Amino acid sequence: MRYVTAGESHGPELTAIIEGVPAGLTISIDKINDDLKRRQQGYGRGNRMKIESDQVKILSGVRHQITLGSPITLNVTNKDHAHWSDIMDPMAPATPANSVRQVERPRPGHADLVGGMKYRHTDLRNVLERSSARETTMRVAVGSLCKQILEEIGVQILGFVREIGGVVADSSQLEQFHDLTELKQATDASETRTFDPQADEKMRALIDETKRAGDTLGGVVEVIATGMPAGLGSYVGADTKLDAKLAGSIVGINAFKGVEFGDGFAFAKHPGSEGMDEIFWEQQRGFYRKTNHLGGFEGGMTNGMPVIIKAVMKPIPTLYKPLMSVDIKTKEGYKANVERSDTTAVTAAAVVAEAMVAITLATALLDKFDTDSIDRLKEQVQAYKTELKNY
Repeated sequence: MRYVTAGESHGPELTAIIEGVPAGLTISIDKINDDLKRRQQGYGRGNRMKIESDQVKILSGVRHQITLGSPITLNVTNKDHAHWSDIMDPMAPATPANSVRQVERPRPGHADLVGGMKYRHTDLRNVLERSSARETTMRVAVGSLCKQILEEIGVQILGFVREIGGVVADSSQLEQFHDLTELKQATDASETRTFDPQADEKMRALIDETKRAGDTLGGVVEVIATGMPAGLGSYVGADTKLDAKLAGSIVGINAFKGVEFGDGFAFAKHPGSEGMDEIFWEQQRGFYRKTNHLGGFEGGMTNGMPVIIKAVMKPIPTLYKPLMSVDIKTKEGYKANVERSDTTAVTAAAVVAEAMVAITLATALLDKFDTDSIDRLKEQVQAYKTELKNY
Protein backbone atom coordinates (compact mmCIF):
# COMPACT_ATOMS: atom_id res chain seq x y z
CA MET A 1 0.00 0.00 0.00
CA ARG A 2 1.18 3.51 -0.74
CA TYR A 3 -0.32 6.98 -0.77
CA VAL A 4 0.42 10.53 -1.85
CA THR A 5 -1.14 13.83 -0.82
CA ALA A 6 -1.40 17.04 -2.83
CA GLY A 7 -2.63 20.58 -2.27
CA GLU A 8 -1.65 23.87 -0.70
CA SER A 9 -2.86 25.42 2.54
CA HIS A 10 -4.94 28.11 0.80
CA GLY A 11 -5.40 26.26 -2.48
CA PRO A 12 -8.83 25.14 -3.70
CA GLU A 13 -8.65 21.53 -2.50
CA LEU A 14 -6.58 18.89 -0.73
CA THR A 15 -6.29 15.44 -2.28
CA ALA A 16 -4.92 12.00 -1.41
CA ILE A 17 -4.61 8.91 -3.59
CA ILE A 18 -4.17 5.51 -1.94
CA GLU A 19 -3.14 2.37 -3.80
CA GLY A 20 -3.21 -1.19 -2.46
CA VAL A 21 -6.34 -1.17 -0.30
CA PRO A 22 -7.96 -4.62 -0.49
CA ALA A 23 -11.27 -5.06 -2.29
CA GLY A 24 -14.40 -5.80 -0.29
CA LEU A 25 -13.78 -3.43 2.62
CA THR A 26 -16.88 -1.54 3.75
CA ILE A 27 -15.91 2.11 4.13
CA SER A 28 -17.55 4.45 6.63
CA ILE A 29 -17.20 8.03 5.42
CA ASP A 30 -18.64 9.14 8.76
CA LYS A 31 -15.62 7.67 10.57
CA ILE A 32 -13.27 9.58 8.29
CA ASN A 33 -15.17 12.83 8.84
CA ASP A 34 -15.21 12.22 12.57
CA ASP A 35 -11.41 11.93 12.60
CA LEU A 36 -11.12 15.09 10.49
CA LYS A 37 -13.27 16.87 13.07
CA ARG A 38 -11.10 15.52 15.90
CA ARG A 39 -8.05 16.98 14.16
CA GLN A 40 -9.66 20.44 14.06
CA GLN A 41 -10.70 20.45 17.70
CA GLY A 42 -8.64 21.25 20.75
CA TYR A 43 -7.91 24.09 23.13
CA GLY A 44 -5.45 26.60 21.70
CA ARG A 45 -6.35 26.20 18.04
CA GLY A 46 -6.50 29.31 15.85
CA ASN A 47 -9.27 31.06 13.93
CA ARG A 48 -8.88 28.97 10.79
CA MET A 49 -10.60 26.09 12.58
CA LYS A 50 -13.66 28.35 12.73
CA ILE A 51 -13.57 28.74 8.94
CA GLU A 52 -12.97 25.15 7.86
CA SER A 53 -15.31 22.25 8.58
CA ASP A 54 -13.54 19.46 6.77
CA GLN A 55 -15.67 16.87 4.99
CA VAL A 56 -14.12 14.22 2.76
CA LYS A 57 -15.34 13.26 -0.70
CA ILE A 58 -14.47 9.85 -2.15
CA LEU A 59 -13.93 10.20 -5.90
CA SER A 60 -12.67 6.77 -6.94
CA GLY A 61 -11.97 3.23 -5.81
CA VAL A 62 -15.23 2.76 -3.86
CA ARG A 63 -18.64 1.69 -5.12
CA HIS A 64 -21.71 1.42 -2.91
CA GLN A 65 -19.46 1.91 0.14
CA ILE A 66 -17.28 -1.09 -0.82
CA THR A 67 -13.65 -0.80 -1.94
CA LEU A 68 -12.90 -2.11 -5.43
CA GLY A 69 -9.18 -2.79 -5.07
CA SER A 70 -8.36 0.12 -7.40
CA PRO A 71 -6.77 3.45 -6.31
CA ILE A 72 -8.92 5.43 -3.87
CA THR A 73 -9.07 9.21 -4.24
CA LEU A 74 -9.99 11.33 -1.23
CA ASN A 75 -10.74 15.05 -1.54
CA VAL A 76 -11.33 17.88 0.95
CA THR A 77 -12.37 21.40 -0.11
CA ASN A 78 -10.58 24.38 1.41
CA LYS A 79 -13.33 26.84 2.27
CA ASP A 80 -10.78 29.54 3.07
CA HIS A 81 -9.67 29.45 -0.58
CA ALA A 82 -12.53 31.84 -1.36
CA HIS A 83 -10.44 34.60 0.26
CA TRP A 84 -7.29 33.56 -1.63
CA SER A 85 -8.61 32.62 -5.08
CA ASP A 86 -6.66 35.29 -6.96
CA ILE A 87 -3.47 34.95 -4.94
CA MET A 88 -3.48 31.14 -5.27
CA ASP A 89 -4.80 30.90 -8.84
CA PRO A 90 -2.79 28.10 -10.49
CA MET A 91 -3.24 29.29 -14.09
CA ALA A 92 -3.44 33.09 -14.10
CA PRO A 93 -0.11 34.82 -14.83
CA ALA A 94 1.41 36.77 -11.95
CA THR A 95 0.42 40.42 -11.76
CA PRO A 96 0.90 43.10 -9.08
CA ALA A 97 -2.76 42.62 -8.10
CA ASN A 98 -2.56 38.86 -7.50
CA SER A 99 0.98 38.87 -6.07
CA VAL A 100 0.14 40.66 -2.84
CA ARG A 101 0.80 39.08 0.56
CA GLN A 102 4.25 37.93 -0.48
CA VAL A 103 6.44 36.52 2.27
CA GLU A 104 10.01 37.82 2.31
CA ARG A 105 10.82 37.59 6.02
CA PRO A 106 11.24 33.92 6.96
CA ARG A 107 10.09 32.64 10.33
CA PRO A 108 12.76 31.02 12.53
CA GLY A 109 11.96 27.35 13.01
CA HIS A 110 9.83 27.11 9.86
CA ALA A 111 10.64 25.74 6.41
CA ASP A 112 10.48 29.25 4.90
CA LEU A 113 14.13 30.17 4.43
CA VAL A 114 15.67 26.79 3.62
CA GLY A 115 12.77 25.93 1.32
CA GLY A 116 13.24 29.20 -0.55
CA MET A 117 16.96 28.57 -0.90
CA LYS A 118 16.45 24.99 -2.08
CA TYR A 119 13.76 25.71 -4.69
CA ARG A 120 14.91 29.26 -5.61
CA HIS A 121 11.62 30.81 -4.54
CA THR A 122 11.70 34.57 -4.07
CA ASP A 123 8.22 34.60 -2.53
CA LEU A 124 8.35 32.31 0.49
CA ARG A 125 4.60 31.83 0.30
CA ASN A 126 5.47 29.16 -2.27
CA VAL A 127 7.14 27.27 0.59
CA LEU A 128 4.76 27.80 3.47
CA GLU A 129 1.65 26.94 1.44
CA ARG A 130 2.84 23.34 1.17
CA SER A 131 4.91 23.05 4.36
CA SER A 132 1.86 24.15 6.37
CA ALA A 133 0.34 21.55 8.69
CA ARG A 134 -2.88 21.98 6.70
CA GLU A 135 -1.52 19.10 4.59
CA THR A 136 -1.98 16.74 7.53
CA THR A 137 -5.72 16.91 6.87
CA MET A 138 -5.24 14.31 4.16
CA ARG A 139 -2.92 12.18 6.26
CA VAL A 140 -5.66 11.99 8.87
CA ALA A 141 -8.16 11.00 6.16
CA VAL A 142 -5.83 8.27 4.86
CA GLY A 143 -5.08 7.14 8.41
CA SER A 144 -8.77 6.91 9.21
CA LEU A 145 -9.28 4.61 6.24
CA CYS A 146 -6.28 2.55 7.39
CA LYS A 147 -7.81 2.25 10.86
CA GLN A 148 -10.85 0.69 9.20
CA ILE A 149 -8.60 -1.90 7.55
CA LEU A 150 -6.92 -2.68 10.87
CA GLU A 151 -10.24 -2.90 12.71
CA GLU A 152 -11.09 -5.87 10.47
CA ILE A 153 -8.37 -7.90 12.22
CA GLY A 154 -9.08 -6.56 15.71
CA VAL A 155 -6.56 -3.70 15.91
CA GLN A 156 -7.45 -0.46 17.72
CA ILE A 157 -5.35 2.73 17.65
CA LEU A 158 -5.64 5.90 19.72
CA GLY A 159 -3.59 9.07 20.03
CA PHE A 160 -3.85 11.45 22.99
CA VAL A 161 -1.92 14.17 24.83
CA ARG A 162 0.57 13.46 27.60
CA GLU A 163 2.04 16.92 28.14
CA ILE A 164 1.66 20.53 27.04
CA GLY A 165 4.18 23.21 27.97
CA GLY A 166 5.55 21.26 30.92
CA VAL A 167 2.15 20.33 32.39
CA VAL A 168 2.23 16.53 32.51
CA ALA A 169 -0.75 14.20 32.83
CA ASP A 170 -0.61 11.75 35.74
CA SER A 171 0.21 8.32 34.27
CA SER A 172 -1.53 6.51 37.12
CA GLN A 173 -4.84 7.87 35.79
CA LEU A 174 -4.52 5.51 32.81
CA GLU A 175 -5.14 2.51 35.08
CA GLN A 176 -8.85 3.33 35.32
CA PHE A 177 -9.43 2.62 31.61
CA HIS A 178 -10.06 -1.00 30.63
CA ASP A 179 -9.51 -0.53 26.90
CA LEU A 180 -8.90 2.07 24.20
CA THR A 181 -12.63 2.58 23.70
CA GLU A 182 -12.97 3.92 27.25
CA LEU A 183 -9.78 5.95 26.92
CA LYS A 184 -11.01 7.49 23.65
CA GLN A 185 -14.27 8.56 25.25
CA ALA A 186 -12.33 10.36 27.99
CA THR A 187 -9.73 12.02 25.76
CA ASP A 188 -12.26 13.07 23.11
CA ALA A 189 -14.26 14.76 25.87
CA SER A 190 -11.19 16.69 27.02
CA GLU A 191 -10.46 20.03 25.32
CA THR A 192 -6.74 19.23 25.56
CA ARG A 193 -7.24 15.57 24.53
CA THR A 194 -5.73 14.28 27.76
CA PHE A 195 -7.00 11.68 30.26
CA ASP A 196 -6.20 13.59 33.46
CA PRO A 197 -8.86 16.21 34.39
CA GLN A 198 -6.53 18.14 36.69
CA ALA A 199 -3.83 18.32 34.02
CA ASP A 200 -6.46 19.41 31.49
CA GLU A 201 -7.39 22.37 33.69
CA LYS A 202 -3.76 23.40 34.15
CA MET A 203 -3.03 23.00 30.43
CA ARG A 204 -5.93 25.26 29.47
CA ALA A 205 -4.83 27.92 31.94
CA LEU A 206 -1.28 27.80 30.57
CA ILE A 207 -2.53 28.04 26.97
CA ASP A 208 -4.56 31.15 27.86
CA GLU A 209 -1.55 32.74 29.53
CA THR A 210 0.70 31.89 26.59
CA LYS A 211 -1.79 33.29 24.06
CA ARG A 212 -1.89 36.60 25.91
CA ALA A 213 1.91 36.69 25.75
CA GLY A 214 1.89 36.13 21.97
CA ASP A 215 3.84 32.89 22.37
CA THR A 216 3.29 29.19 21.55
CA LEU A 217 3.55 25.81 23.28
CA GLY A 218 4.76 22.32 22.39
CA GLY A 219 4.12 19.03 24.12
CA VAL A 220 4.16 15.25 24.10
CA VAL A 221 1.61 12.93 22.51
CA GLU A 222 1.19 9.19 22.90
CA VAL A 223 -0.22 6.61 20.50
CA ILE A 224 -1.28 3.11 21.55
CA ALA A 225 -2.16 0.30 19.14
CA THR A 226 -3.63 -2.93 20.52
CA GLY A 227 -4.28 -6.25 18.79
CA MET A 228 -1.27 -6.27 16.47
CA PRO A 229 -0.04 -9.80 15.78
CA ALA A 230 3.61 -10.64 16.45
CA GLY A 231 6.10 -10.76 13.60
CA LEU A 232 5.32 -7.63 11.57
CA GLY A 233 8.57 -6.04 10.47
CA SER A 234 11.87 -7.90 10.40
CA TYR A 235 15.30 -7.99 12.02
CA VAL A 236 17.14 -8.90 8.80
CA GLY A 237 17.92 -5.34 7.67
CA ALA A 238 17.86 -1.77 8.90
CA ASP A 239 15.20 -0.84 6.37
CA THR A 240 12.89 -3.71 7.38
CA LYS A 241 12.52 -2.81 11.07
CA LEU A 242 8.94 -1.70 11.69
CA ASP A 243 9.76 0.44 14.71
CA ALA A 244 12.22 2.38 12.55
CA LYS A 245 9.51 2.96 9.95
CA LEU A 246 7.14 4.15 12.66
CA ALA A 247 9.77 6.52 14.02
CA GLY A 248 10.20 7.98 10.54
CA SER A 249 6.47 8.40 10.04
CA ILE A 250 6.11 10.21 13.37
CA VAL A 251 9.06 12.56 12.90
CA GLY A 252 7.68 13.25 9.42
CA ILE A 253 4.80 15.11 11.07
CA ASN A 254 5.23 18.89 11.05
CA ALA A 255 7.17 20.17 14.09
CA PHE A 256 7.89 16.73 15.62
CA LYS A 257 11.40 16.43 17.01
CA GLY A 258 11.67 13.15 18.90
CA VAL A 259 10.06 9.74 19.35
CA GLU A 260 10.37 6.85 21.82
CA PHE A 261 8.91 3.37 22.23
CA GLY A 262 7.77 1.95 25.56
CA ASP A 263 10.01 3.22 28.35
CA GLY A 264 12.08 5.02 25.69
CA PHE A 265 14.67 7.47 26.99
CA ALA A 266 14.08 6.27 30.56
CA PHE A 267 16.14 3.18 29.62
CA ALA A 268 19.21 5.37 30.10
CA LYS A 269 18.46 5.47 33.84
CA HIS A 270 17.82 1.76 34.55
CA PRO A 271 19.75 -1.52 34.30
CA GLY A 272 18.72 -4.17 31.78
CA SER A 273 17.11 -6.31 34.46
CA GLU A 274 14.47 -3.59 34.90
CA GLY A 275 13.88 -2.94 31.23
CA MET A 276 13.27 -6.29 29.55
CA ASP A 277 9.90 -8.03 29.27
CA GLU A 278 10.12 -11.58 30.64
CA ILE A 279 8.59 -14.35 28.52
CA PHE A 280 5.92 -16.79 29.74
CA TRP A 281 3.89 -19.58 28.11
CA GLU A 282 0.44 -21.10 28.65
CA GLN A 283 -1.24 -23.68 26.47
CA GLN A 284 -4.31 -21.52 25.89
CA ARG A 285 -2.33 -18.35 25.16
CA GLY A 286 0.99 -19.48 23.77
CA PHE A 287 3.90 -17.14 24.50
CA TYR A 288 3.16 -13.87 26.29
CA ARG A 289 4.66 -11.13 28.45
CA LYS A 290 3.42 -9.56 31.67
CA THR A 291 5.17 -6.21 31.12
CA ASN A 292 5.66 -3.94 28.11
CA HIS A 293 8.79 -1.89 28.73
CA LEU A 294 9.79 -2.25 25.07
CA GLY A 295 6.56 -0.79 23.69
CA GLY A 296 5.53 -3.83 21.66
CA PHE A 297 8.79 -4.32 19.72
CA GLU A 298 11.73 -6.69 19.84
CA GLY A 299 14.33 -6.80 17.07
CA GLY A 300 12.34 -4.34 14.98
CA MET A 301 9.31 -6.66 14.99
CA THR A 302 5.97 -6.48 16.77
CA ASN A 303 5.91 -8.98 19.65
CA GLY A 304 2.15 -9.15 20.24
CA MET A 305 2.07 -6.58 23.04
CA PRO A 306 0.46 -3.16 22.55
CA VAL A 307 2.51 -0.78 20.44
CA ILE A 308 3.25 2.28 22.59
CA ILE A 309 4.83 5.38 21.07
CA LYS A 310 5.47 8.80 22.59
CA ALA A 311 6.61 11.79 20.56
CA VAL A 312 7.46 15.42 21.20
CA MET A 313 6.21 18.39 19.18
CA LYS A 314 8.09 21.67 19.32
CA PRO A 315 6.17 24.94 19.82
CA ILE A 316 4.69 26.35 16.61
CA PRO A 317 7.22 28.73 14.98
CA THR A 318 4.65 31.35 13.98
CA LEU A 319 4.60 33.84 16.87
CA TYR A 320 2.33 36.85 17.27
CA LYS A 321 5.33 38.52 18.90
CA PRO A 322 7.73 37.41 16.15
CA LEU A 323 11.44 36.72 16.51
CA MET A 324 14.16 38.47 14.54
CA SER A 325 14.77 37.47 10.94
CA VAL A 326 16.30 38.89 7.74
CA ASP A 327 14.49 40.07 4.63
CA ILE A 328 15.60 37.74 1.83
CA LYS A 329 15.67 40.59 -0.73
CA THR A 330 17.06 43.58 1.18
CA LYS A 331 19.10 41.48 3.67
CA GLU A 332 18.01 43.89 6.40
CA GLY A 333 17.02 42.69 9.83
CA TYR A 334 13.26 42.62 10.56
CA LYS A 335 10.75 40.91 12.73
CA ALA A 336 9.69 37.64 11.09
CA ASN A 337 6.50 37.34 9.07
CA VAL A 338 3.27 36.61 10.96
CA GLU A 339 0.72 34.15 9.59
CA ARG A 340 -2.54 33.14 11.26
CA SER A 341 -1.63 30.41 13.72
CA ASP A 342 -2.47 28.41 16.83
CA THR A 343 -1.16 28.90 20.35
CA THR A 344 -0.66 25.15 20.43
CA ALA A 345 -1.53 22.34 18.04
CA VAL A 346 -0.52 19.44 20.29
CA THR A 347 -4.16 18.33 20.55
CA ALA A 348 -4.40 18.10 16.75
CA ALA A 349 -0.95 16.52 16.53
CA ALA A 350 -2.14 13.60 18.64
CA VAL A 351 -4.75 12.81 15.99
CA VAL A 352 -2.19 13.17 13.20
CA ALA A 353 0.22 10.85 15.04
CA GLU A 354 -2.60 8.35 15.46
CA ALA A 355 -3.16 8.50 11.69
CA MET A 356 0.52 8.01 10.84
CA VAL A 357 0.76 4.98 13.12
CA ALA A 358 -2.35 3.54 11.44
CA ILE A 359 -0.90 4.12 7.96
CA THR A 360 2.44 2.52 8.87
CA LEU A 361 0.91 -0.49 10.62
CA ALA A 362 -1.61 -1.05 7.83
CA THR A 363 1.20 -0.88 5.27
CA ALA A 364 3.19 -3.48 7.22
CA LEU A 365 0.13 -5.72 7.46
CA LEU A 366 -0.57 -5.47 3.74
CA ASP A 367 3.09 -6.12 2.95
CA LYS A 368 2.92 -9.44 4.79
CA PHE A 369 -0.42 -10.84 3.63
CA ASP A 370 -2.50 -11.09 0.44
CA THR A 371 -4.04 -7.69 -0.28
CA ASP A 372 -6.46 -8.48 -3.11
CA SER A 373 -9.46 -9.26 -0.87
CA ILE A 374 -10.24 -8.14 2.67
CA ASP A 375 -11.88 -11.50 3.44
CA ARG A 376 -8.81 -13.42 2.26
CA LEU A 377 -6.63 -11.08 4.31
CA LYS A 378 -8.68 -11.81 7.43
CA GLU A 379 -8.49 -15.55 6.79
CA GLN A 380 -4.72 -15.39 6.42
CA VAL A 381 -4.25 -13.27 9.54
CA GLN A 382 -6.39 -15.66 11.59
CA ALA A 383 -4.41 -18.65 10.32
CA TYR A 384 -1.17 -16.83 11.13
CA LYS A 385 -2.33 -16.05 14.69
CA THR A 386 -3.20 -19.73 15.18
CA GLU A 387 0.24 -20.71 13.91
CA LEU A 388 1.92 -18.35 16.36
CA LYS A 389 -0.17 -19.64 19.25
CA ASN A 390 0.85 -23.22 18.46
CA TYR A 391 4.55 -22.43 18.00
